[in-house]
Amino acid sequence: MVDLFRGYAAKTRGGQLERFDYDPGPLADDDVEIAVQYCGVCHSDLSMVNNEWGMTSYPVIPGHEVVGKIVAVGSGVTTLQVGQRVGLGWFSSSCRDCQPCLSGDQNLCATAGMTIVNRHGGFADRVRCQAMWAFPLPDGLDPSKVGPLFCGGLTVFNPIIQCDVRPTDRVGVIGIGGLGHMALQFLRAWGCEVVAFTSSDSKREEALKLGAHRTLNSRDEVQLASAQGTFNFILNTVNVTLNWDLYINCLSTRGRFHSVGAIAEPVRLSALPIIFGQRSFSGTPLGSPSTATKMLDFCVRHDIAPVVEHFPLSEVNQAMKHLESGQARYRIVLENDLDKS
Repeated sequence: MVDLFRGYAAKTRGGQLERFDYDPGPLADDDVEIAVQYCGVCHSDLSMVNNEWGMTSYPVIPGHEVVGKIVAVGSGVTTLQVGQRVGLGWFSSSCRDCQPCLSGDQNLCATAGMTIVNRHGGFADRVRCQAMWAFPLPDGLDPSKVGPLFCGGLTVFNPIIQCDVRPTDRVGVIGIGGLGHMALQFLRAWGCEVVAFTSSDSKREEALKLGAHRTLNSRDEVQLASAQGTFNFILNTVNVTLNWDLYINCLSTRGRFHSVGAIAEPVRLSALPIIFGQRSFSGTPLGSPSTATKMLDFCVRHDIAPVVEHFPLSEVNQAMKHLESGQARYRIVLENDLDKS
C-alpha cells in the first residue's frame, strides 16, 4: 500500500485550503524526505494560492519555510542522515551544472525548482527536496521559530553578503514587517548604524527594540529630504511604489538602493542623481545554500530569531486570513497537528 502525503491544498484560485492527500512517487536518488514539524506562512504562499504570478498549478499545497526531521534519503545522498533536523526554503532543487551553480550561485540557476511551484510544499506532514537545499539546523536555534529564516530571513541576509555591506555603513531599512524586522536584527548585529523607515508611528518603539538606532517616517517628505546624501545602503522590503527619486537622493555617493520587495509596477528613476552620485539600484532573490548556512551560524552567534505567532496546521485558513489582514507580528508559523486530527 502506498504511503500518501497528507496536507492542505487550494484546489481553485483563491480557494480555501482543504485536506488533500497525494502519492509523492518514488524518492529520487538525490532527494531527502522531511517529516514536517513546523512551517512558516509567507506572503508568497498567499500569492501562489491566488495565482498572482500566473504560475500556480492546482491543487497546490503551499508552504516553503519548513522545519522538520529527515525520515528518508535517496540512494545518492551522502551528506545528510535520517533523524537530522533541517530547514527548507523557497528553492528545492537546482541543476548543479550551469555556470551559476558551478559558481556557488545555485539560487540563480535558470532551472531551479521551487518548493511550491509545480510541486507540493510544507503545509503537509511530509515534503521532499534535493539534499543540497535541506539545511541542517545548528544547536541553539529554536525549531519552532526559525522556519521564516529559510525564506524571509535569507531574502534580507543575502544582500548583506552580495552587496558587501560593511560594519561602518549607515543603512536604512524600508518597511518593518515580516522581512524588515529580521533585516533590523541582522544589520544591527553586523555593526551598522541602522535607521528604520516606517509609515507607522506605532512601530517606532518596536523598530528600536529590534535593532534600529533611530527611525524616519517614510510618509514625511520633510524628514526624508533632511536625510539626503546620508545612507551608504538602503534596503527596501516592501512591494509598493515609493518616491524613488527621494530615496535615491538619500544615498551617499556610491550608495546603493536595493530592493527585495517584488514591486509590481515599473520603477521610474531619474538618471542624473544616479550618474552624478555614482549610485545604483539593485535587487536579489533569496540566497545560495552557502549563504543560508552563514545566516544560520550568524543567528546562533548573535541570538537572532524571527518574531513569530503560532497556529496549528489545522487552522491554516485562519492563519492565512491573519496574514492577509496585515495583523501578523511579524511572521506566522504553523505547527503540524495532522496526527492529532
